[in-house]
Amino acid sequence: MDPNKIMGNILRYGSLFSILLILFGTAMLFLNNGANNYTLKQIASHDSEVSTNGISASQLFYGFFSFDGISYIVLGLIVLIATPIMRVIYSIYFFGNQKNRVYLLITIIVFFNLMFAIFFIPYIL
Repeated sequence: MDPNKIMGNILRYGSLFSILLILFGTAMLFLNNGANNYTLKQIASHDSEVSTNGISASQLFYGFFSFDGISYIVLGLIVLIATPIMRVIYSIYFFGNQKNRVYLLITIIVFFNLMFAIFFIPYIL
């Protein structure tokens, strides 16, 4: 299969899955009038305490199975962030298979820049 088609499919289906999770989570928020012991009014408030910093991995896991809207929205955002990362990982695999060292090195640098920006920059700032 054409590598450009594979990369396009990774972006297309990852984005689509993310949108579906976020839309489902939003629908669950309205159906349940809130989530995580917050009312819909508290969540929608401009000075809301609800943020992704307050949701742990275990809350996300249990919220997924209890149809908690915020958990689905956060999961959708995680998939949205992971989608281009999967494209970069596939590119590393592809350029490694092709023995194209220049593009492999550039793609590895891009991958480490992404990882640095996701995992280290938030703790520095």
